[in-house]
This record gives sequence, structure tokens and C-alpha cells, in this order.
Amino acid sequence: MKQKTPAHPAQSDLEDQPFSYHQTLTESVVELLIQKKIIATDELHAQLEKIDSKNPAEGAKLIARAWVDANFNKRLLKNLNLAAGELGIDAGHIPIRAVQNTPTLHNIIVCTLCSCYPRLLIGLPPDWYKSRAYRARAVREPRTVLKEFGTNISTGTRIEVHDSTADLRYIVIPMRPVGSDSLNEEELAKLITRDNMIGMTVVKPLK
Repeated sequence: MKQKTPAHPAQSDLEDQPFSYHQTLTESVVELLIQKKIIATDELHAQLEKIDSKNPAEGAKLIARAWVDANFNKRLLKNLNLAAGELGIDAGHIPIRAVQNTPTLHNIIVCTLCSCYPRLLIGLPPDWYKSRAYRARAVREPRTVLKEFGTNISTGTRIEVHDSTADLRYIVIPMRPVGSDSLNEEELAKLITRDNMIGMTVVKPLK
């Protein structure tokens, strides 16, 4: 029942690149915090391992619940971090805003500065999300970028691009696929992919 993820367009600017200013700044701050004994190396590694172990499953649970529970959907749109706690999901302390796709609106997520991303809900960002090409083109020509991912959005549907920052992240609530009325919440969650929650793909109708 799990849908096949299409191949992503190649991003040639990721390999063997020097650290950006913000990457260098991050490394320097971490080293300073450890040196000042504000955090311990073991604590840092434990937190990184926790983040690295995350996958899209928890974000998919939130969306599946929103599909079957209209009241939860409203709470998710109002305050995702709080609504996630209802399902025992830790969305972290950084605010995450849910944006909902409709027949007339399609949302996509980008971080034009670096790679800000709701990692606790959908795991580590893919390489293409971090690439300069995606970060620039998703804002400038989103419809073309979507087509490269195999997602064709009709001209009658508006595309809205949301720029994640260090202080605010986003996640897309895709439209529930046609033909899924008989599926339970757990089965629905299995249909939802990472790329659906970034907005680069849609959940395909079931046959």
C-alpha cells in the first residue's frame, strides 16, 4: 500500500562544497558551548542521535489523524506543537506551522537560508532540500520544480511557498487521496511520505 517515491532531480551543488557562513558559525558556537562546559559532548551526541533516528512516521500520524478528525485538524492548524502532544509526539520547542493543501491551493516548503526543517516530525532533510538549486528555484519557479518531481499542479491551483527559518518551521497537510474512505488511521498514515509533507509530491489516488 505504500506508494513508490519518484526519483528526485539531481542537485549538482552539494558535493565537496566549503562550509557556508552559518555552518561555520554553528560549529564555532557548539565548540564554545562545550569549551565553557555549558553542554557536555555526550549530551550533544545523544541529542544528535535522537534527531538522526527520526523518520517521517510521526508527521504521517499527525496528518492521518487530521484526515479522520476534523476537530483535530483545526487544532493542528492552530497550534501544531500542542496538537502533536495529544498523540504523545514531541514536536520540539521550535514552533511548527501546518499549512493545508486544497483543490485551489498547493503549499511547498523551502528554507532559502540553509536547511531549517521539522526534523523531529519527518526526519533528516533530503540532500535536494539543502541544495542551492532547490532553495533558489523553489521560490522563483515552484511550478517547474514540482514538475521535475513528477507533480503537475493545474494552472487553476495557486502555489504558495513557505520559507522555514530557525524560529518557525512548516509542514504540509496534503489532501486525502480519493479512494481511501475505507482505510483506517494506521493504513492512511502509511500512504503519507516525507515529500508529501514538504509539498513536492501529492498523495496519489488509490486504484
